[in-house]
Amino acid sequence: MEKMKANIQFIVLAFLFAVTTGIVYATILEDRGHILKVAFLDIGQGDAIYIEAPNGNQVLIDGGKNKAVLSELSKIMPLYDRSIDMVIGTHPDQDHIGGLPYVLKNYTVALLLDPALKKESGTYEALLSAARKHGTRYIVARRGQRFVLDRDIVLSILFPDRDMPHVDTNIASIVAKLTYGNTSFLFTGDSPKNVEAYLLVLDDKALDVDVLKVGHHGSRTSSGEKFLKIVTPMVSVISAGKNNEYGHPHKEVLAGLTSVGAKILGTYEKGTIVLFSDGEKIGLK
Repeated sequence: MEKMKANIQFIVLAFLFAVTTGIVYATILEDRGHILKVAFLDIGQGDAIYIEAPNGNQVLIDGGKNKAVLSELSKIMPLYDRSIDMVIGTHPDQDHIGGLPYVLKNYTVALLLDPALKKESGTYEALLSAARKHGTRYIVARRGQRFVLDRDIVLSILFPDRDMPHVDTNIASIVAKLTYGNTSFLFTGDSPKNVEAYLLVLDDKALDVDVLKVGHHGSRTSSGEKFLKIVTPMVSVISAGKNNEYGHPHKEVLAGLTSVGAKILGTYEKGTIVLFSDGEKIGLK
């Protein structure tokens, strides 16, 4: 009799576990049905931003300086998922694209986008070689390109707007805007103040966003006063290594962000920062 009771209890517990699991799984699916995820990965001194649309489409903007990006991706992506739809290398500096050849080697990447800056470096050559070897389609980024990630979710390229084969790498940084319904994100790479000023001339209204990926890891070379007054981000994210040798973020940038009312989040303090959007509001994990 005792054995029978134990068996009945086990069956009931198993049934309850199955029901609970089903409810949780259904909730996850329901949440993913309308939630956009944007994760600023903690890869030290550098940039790596992971975007996942509700339908599962994924974009990686930059990959840090080494293979550390792989461990961070494994924390944010499902273990069974070994593909990424698009990878963007904002510009060919080590701290932005050094980890991307490892990404192309370990994930099936459909599309690689970069500004086509002609820089002779082992890092950049390794990226292009990895794209050729693994069959990744290559596209040159130019202003006006729009990538529809999901219903009402668009990633737009704002800069560069021309061929700039021999300029400083930071000047050539890809600037992209992600919109979902009434929410928006601006990714600026290492764009300096003169590019920010140029973007203001091209279309200042397009720069008014909810979330700003602060340029050049919070360096004083970016985040000009006029630029921040137009962008007026609700949230600003600084991707930088803790106690880095450059002193990023610089106090002038922090003061500027504070003056426009932006909440400041830094990977150097919080590690990976995950933001969510339902098309109406931005949330922090």
